[in-house]
Amino acid sequence: MTDYKNHRVAVLGGGSFGTAIANMIASNGYAVTLWLRSEVRAASIRDSRENSDYLPGYQLHSAMEVSTDLEQALAGAQTVFFAVPSSSFRELAKRAFPFLNKDCVLVSTAKGIEAHSFMLPSEILEQEIPHCWVGVISGPNLAREIAQFEITATVIASENAELCERIQTLLGSQYFRVYANHDRYGVELAGALKNIYAIVAGIAEAMDVGQNTKAVVLTRSLAEMSRFAVHLGANPLTFLGLSGVGDLYVTCTSPLSRNFRVGLALGQGKTLDQAVSQVGQVAEGVNTTKLVKEKADDLGIYMPLASALYATLFEQRSILESLQAMMLAEQNTDVEFMVKAND
Repeated sequence: MTDYKNHRVAVLGGGSFGTAIANMIASNGYAVTLWLRSEVRAASIRDSRENSDYLPGYQLHSAMEVSTDLEQALAGAQTVFFAVPSSSFRELAKRAFPFLNKDCVLVSTAKGIEAHSFMLPSEILEQEIPHCWVGVISGPNLAREIAQFEITATVIASENAELCERIQTLLGSQYFRVYANHDRYGVELAGALKNIYAIVAGIAEAMDVGQNTKAVVLTRSLAEMSRFAVHLGANPLTFLGLSGVGDLYVTCTSPLSRNFRVGLALGQGKTLDQAVSQVGQVAEGVNTTKLVKEKADDLGIYMPLASALYATLFEQRSILESLQAMMLAEQNTDVEFMVKAND
């Protein structure tokens, strides 16, 4: 087992999950700097040891450093977590590139897809910072529950076994378990796709549907995710694990999920702009719905839930019409989990 006693870590992104990650690393006794853009918020965190904007009411470890100077935050860092929305990923990767050591490990925590390229965040890191090893963290990881020391599990996905071991050491604790997986693409794709269905689940919750209906939505969501994954070359069996069905369940049932809350607001009659504003944080599922629906159309992939949600978000179709489209446009394959492409 490698000794990480003098290991330095940087976490880029002062949102709820970035803050929770940095706090866990500090609590485990490792040197860590949380980088964020706002000096006002950084000063507040230093003074109060609380991120009142994203994790209000939770005391942060005194050893966690906070900085708005990217070069300073990355100085000597051997492991760097990118915990920013997918829309900010490429810009931040380009800014970070000059300050990163050649043997640095980069880990993405984002669950989204880049608009113009359909690239996943870890693919962007590989493209912009090709001299570093890249991994992905994904799973049913609500930041507020992590901050409350609720028992939580996540997946570190990378082809590099040493990278996985490093992240397991830095983050693992009695309440936070880290499991290794070598299907990085599948783990990361699952994390992006489930946000679509969390919005659908929020709409269903607002419409006060029964438990039977919710079970149908969840089952069809997982089947739809596997159908898409197979066509893109991911291992569909990854979707039956923690980063697939585990993450899907949490985001489709918890009011702590941003995407679920967007769906809930839409189902209560809010416009998309009002719903996003009410949540107050980035809900990746809105952008992902658009990108995935367009990609599915291009590839001829049958995805009725994503298509119906797209019609509500971007074509002003009513919620009721979309729900009817989701439930009535049914084929035999709607609830079948796909493990290989049809011949």
